[in-house]
Amino acid sequence: MIRFCDFKLAGAPPPLSWVVRHENLMLEESGKTEEKDKKFAADIADENFQNRLFTRLVAKSRRFERVNFNYSTFDAAYLRKCVFDSCTFVGCRFIGCNLHGSTFTGCKFDYLTFERTLVDFEDIVNNAPAVENLQLRFARTLRMNFQQLGDAVAVNKAIALELKATEVHLRKSWCSTESYYRHKYKGLKRFFAFAQWSEFRLLDFLWGNGESTFNLCRSLGILIICVAIVDLLVTGQLLNGVAYFEAFLKSPQLLLGTTYPEYYSKGYLAFLVLLRLIAIALFLSVLIKRFNRR
Repeated sequence: MIRFCDFKLAGAPPPLSWVVRHENLMLEESGKTEEKDKKFAADIADENFQNRLFTRLVAKSRRFERVNFNYSTFDAAYLRKCVFDSCTFVGCRFIGCNLHGSTFTGCKFDYLTFERTLVDFEDIVNNAPAVENLQLRFARTLRMNFQQLGDAVAVNKAIALELKATEVHLRKSWCSTESYYRHKYKGLKRFFAFAQWSEFRLLDFLWGNGESTFNLCRSLGILIICVAIVDLLVTGQLLNGVAYFEAFLKSPQLLLGTTYPEYYSKGYLAFLVLLRLIAIALFLSVLIKRFNRR
């Protein structure tokens, strides 16, 4: 048998006909069928439309029950006010489609992606994959899709779903006894997963990973209380109940840099300046993220 490496060692290129035949052995037809400019004229049930390329498909107010659309691509499809009941969309792609008013019940959306597709968030999110890592990918594709459409409200909801799935996935990666996580995260990978989860939880507590103004205000309130307690300890008035009110009034001034008591060291005052700059940066980051989506 003459192999490709034999031609390479001999310094001569293999015959073109042999290369074509060799490529044909490596590649084969996927069996994807193109359905172009078609319309569903009736309700569909228990049918198989797997591995199809639907171009400008049209369906309005139709009902689809237990239909298999796995690995299909919907390009510029118009599927408005349709009902999809117990359908499977594993590995599907929706590109520039209109699904406004369509409802999905008991559908399977594993590895599904949306691009510039009009779809109602509340109807689609109820069919999110149950597995956390797949749910994370699903929420991410929803976020990117709504960003392309400029739907700020839906983007915020998709980000909340993504963060929730991320927390569960990171937590299970180091503490779950499920075979998937224990096979994938072993040894140092499990330790790094724990470190990553710890960082995620810390940032979530501080400012909701950039998505929660409430968490940021709560962290600022805790910082003000800590600065007030330090002031009581330095002034020696920790047991003086009247001094507590004065300390809480003074702590915001210390953080904002409007007062510089002489009994504080320059190092501590510089540390307060650093905390003030970090708090301002986090607050501006949350605002910019919010307004940047609009």
